[in-house]
Amino acid sequence: MTLSTYLLYVAAVALLIVTPGPTMLMCMTNSINHGPRRAMTSVAGAVTAVLCVMLLSAMGLGALLATSETAFTVAKVVGAAYLVWLGIKTFRSTAVLSAPAQDATPRRSFYLQGLLVGASNPKAVLFFAAFFPQFLNPAAPIAPQFAILALTFMAFEFTVLTLCALGVARLMPLLKSSGPVKWINRVCGGLFTLMGGLLLLTRRSA
Repeated sequence: MTLSTYLLYVAAVALLIVTPGPTMLMCMTNSINHGPRRAMTSVAGAVTAVLCVMLLSAMGLGALLATSETAFTVAKVVGAAYLVWLGIKTFRSTAVLSAPAQDATPRRSFYLQGLLVGASNPKAVLFFAAFFPQFLNPAAPIAPQFAILALTFMAFEFTVLTLCALGVARLMPLLKSSGPVKWINRVCGGLFTLMGGLLLLTRRSA
């Protein structure tokens, strides 16, 4: 992999990650409702999901989803159902910027949420299965190249999600009352539900 190829990969990854999606929305809503520390736990879960998806793609799950309509449909429905459930839960949330010491929600639940949201889209597996090979040099050892591409993607993902979580946290002093938080939860809940619905409409050939 040449330097020019790697720089092209970096540009493609940066454009992909800054595009708003479920993980970004999740980190922002968790930061608003539960504080930046718990939002960062969600970030860790989302980054772990990215690594798992990349490894699954390398292990051949991407090929399975690409060739099996049933496997893709099952994965798609499960992922969409989780996003819709998360949307309804967020929409109905009555959280009001609790102090970390008063928030009884276990941190592991935020990590699990980040993991599930990050892995909820089966097209991510297909994406990595098709995306990575474009930047790999078949004449050179594959493992080191894969490691570089994977670590780069994870670093970008972590940086962008962290900026979203901490950036939104700075708005917390302006959201002391329950009114703004309630409407933010309703908007974000609607967006989660919309993303779940759109995921149901995706096709393998898309």
